[in-house]
Amino acid sequence: MPKDTYLKTALEFDDVRRRGRAWSDECLVLITNRNQRDVSRVGFSVSKRVGNAVKRNRTKRRLREAVRLTSMDAGWDLVLIARKGAASAGFDRLSRSVEELFGRAGILTA
Repeated sequence: MPKDTYLKTALEFDDVRRRGRAWSDECLVLITNRNQRDVSRVGFSVSKRVGNAVKRNRTKRRLREAVRLTSMDAGWDLVLIARKGAASAGFDRLSRSVEELFGRAGILTA
């Protein structure tokens, strides 16, 4: 994914968390907020609660790939927060979770 499709600063993350709407399952929490751009931007939050650095980085890589493979509408800021179970979940489980949460949020493209 290109660099302009990521949330980078703490201010951007806080804005989505404050103004956004949330959906969750056992692996992930998705927070969405409309933006005024032609692209959707995604930010990932994986805390130390998920595991050591190796597990956190693996989880982030899997989430990035799952989001890349899922088609979504443009014009959204998204924050994906990994829960404890995300580290032990396989890629298929994380991918299904991302797709399900995007669908519940109404941002999947038809």
